[in-house]
Amino acid sequence: MDKVMLVTGGSRGIGAATSLMAAKYGYAVAVNYRRDKEAADKVVAAIEADGGKAIAVAADVSVEDEVVAMFKTVDETLGRLTCLVNNAGIVDQPCPVAEMSAARVSRMMAVNVVGPFVAAREAVRRMSTERGGAGGSIVNISSAASHAGGGAGAGTYIDYGASKGAIDTLTEGLTREVAGEGIRVNAVRPGVIDTSIHASGGQPDKPQEAPAGIPLGRIGTPEDIAEAVLYLAEAEFTTGAFLDVDGGV
Repeated sequence: MDKVMLVTGGSRGIGAATSLMAAKYGYAVAVNYRRDKEAADKVVAAIEADGGKAIAVAADVSVEDEVVAMFKTVDETLGRLTCLVNNAGIVDQPCPVAEMSAARVSRMMAVNVVGPFVAAREAVRRMSTERGGAGGSIVNISSAASHAGGGAGAGTYIDYGASKGAIDTLTEGLTREVAGEGIRVNAVRPGVIDTSIHASGGQPDKPQEAPAGIPLGRIGTPEDIAEAVLYLAEAEFTTGAFLDVDGGV
């Protein structure tokens, strides 16, 4: 059976590293992006230049119809999905709960929680042996923030941490729900990783400041997380696992 992976938020950071590494593992890769088509096309071009197969697929994961259309594009272009990586996510500026708007929290949950739920639904419909599929794997990108109350210190990212806590619950619950249908569900919980998400969250210097508190003495790279994702994607006797990739914090 051909291996087909969809990586949401696959055009940059952890998603791009995962897409590139998946191609080396023999996956045909669907690189999802929301707006930056140029970045997604670069990932696709790099995969194709190395002899792999990939497509760029636009979709805002917070919009159900766009997620459904994205999966249909993958069906028609690459074939039946065998692995979903729920990677797309957002963070916002540091903010205490006392100042947090409902609109901010709703947006956070729409992208970080509703999107992965809908994507998981579509993946299960394709992978489930009870629905004519051949099984498969879902790897959710959670965060160390899921069990740390958000970020370090007060007034940071409690809404982000809460959204990732929901991803942990999704992982644990869906594991039990679909194990008998040939689907494995696991999660990676990154610590501080050198990506642009810190700038969008109002802490552009975090990658430079964080190593002092990390036992391994450095922050992670997107490739560190990609390695964990691909391990879980391929580990046939592993489901319901949470792999903390945080340098020992």
